[in-house]
Amino acid sequence: MSIRPLWPPEPPGGGNKAPEIFAGGVGTVRRAVVIGNGCAGAENQCLGLVRALGLADRLTLFRIIRPTGGINKWLHFLPISLHKVVDQVLRNILSNMALATLFQGKLLAPYYVSNVQSFGLSSVLEADTHKIVTLVRDTFEKEGLAIVVACGRDTISYASSVRCLAPDNVFVIQIQHPRYRLDRFDLVVTPRHDYYALTAKGQREVPWLFRRWITPREPPGPNVLTAGALHQADSAALRIAATNWHDELSPLPKPLVVVNIGGPTRNCSYGVDLAKQLVSSLHNVLETCGSVRISFSRRTPQKVSDLLLKEFSAHPKFYIWDGEEPNPHLGHLAWANAFIVTADSVSMLSEACSTGKPVYVVGTEHCRWKFSDFHSTLHKRGAVRPFTGLEDMSDSWSYPPLNDAIDVAARVREALAERGWAVG
Repeated sequence: MSIRPLWPPEPPGGGNKAPEIFAGGVGTVRRAVVIGNGCAGAENQCLGLVRALGLADRLTLFRIIRPTGGINKWLHFLPISLHKVVDQVLRNILSNMALATLFQGKLLAPYYVSNVQSFGLSSVLEADTHKIVTLVRDTFEKEGLAIVVACGRDTISYASSVRCLAPDNVFVIQIQHPRYRLDRFDLVVTPRHDYYALTAKGQREVPWLFRRWITPREPPGPNVLTAGALHQADSAALRIAATNWHDELSPLPKPLVVVNIGGPTRNCSYGVDLAKQLVSSLHNVLETCGSVRISFSRRTPQKVSDLLLKEFSAHPKFYIWDGEEPNPHLGHLAWANAFIVTADSVSMLSEACSTGKPVYVVGTEHCRWKFSDFHSTLHKRGAVRPFTGLEDMSDSWSYPPLNDAIDVAARVREALAERGWAVG
């Protein structure tokens, strides 16, 4: 269904002046709604696009909350609506003290009846389709069309339902391939490597019997394809970070090499072996480094971080972030002369490659399926090189920075303009 500006009734008195959101005959988009899943990487993509659209200070963030406690950690494969039903049934059962005693010491014993979850931000609301629909409808005449941005598997049903219930009040953007019914969204933003299954190499890796279960199965069509992940580390954010971290990072000996370490994933599995390889390679290039700063992610295995801490925590050239605030990540992006990043994180690599500075990748050989395709794309663009330990870290090389969020924002503006709307 096409979206077009809806002209409110004439104000009393028969005046001909159009409401402010339709000044000049074009509807003005003034706000955004983000539907998040609680995953920092997914929500960062939504916020990055909203920021690129200039709506970062005019957004409402709704977050989908899966039930927690007891066996819920094994139920994340269920659709969220079914998961909540199963959760409620179990809570009803365990509210009976006799049954709770029966399960004492069993799998359900740690299943808490209370399920209060703190967001950490008072401005984050629990996602509810009808609340979102009511919000965009009730404020439409004053605020205009709402751009709804969602990312992640759990958000798909919410975003598509909002568009189904309020098609004239929203422009719905789904980030990452929703795996079904693309026509239920106004725009789908997905990385090119999501279509790896359609390539000749991808087809060879999937047995014929399983191909119908591999998504996506259709060509990209009108969807927006990106090289990597969207994020908030744009030039404006890095300028602010450069100022905020000037006193701490500017005096450091150059070149400043930043090492970002993620953690193993299903399609990029590794362990202490990669950490040992990284330690050896860092020792080899240390003579050409002025200073080195290491950051771990929440996914970094304890054995990996312990090995690096043991090896470098007392070295005068090294600083290892302890995980306490303030987070130096944006400062590192702004001030680093070069990056070394583990191959598992599309987000960390996308952010580093948005700077146009040298990016070295460690562990690419551990990646498979579409992750290997992602690395191939970055390599062809000249954005990354493998980290071998033979590099001179003072060498400088560059490439056209990845600007996926800016490119997607431009496509969103074009799609809105086709329907008589502009971001104000």
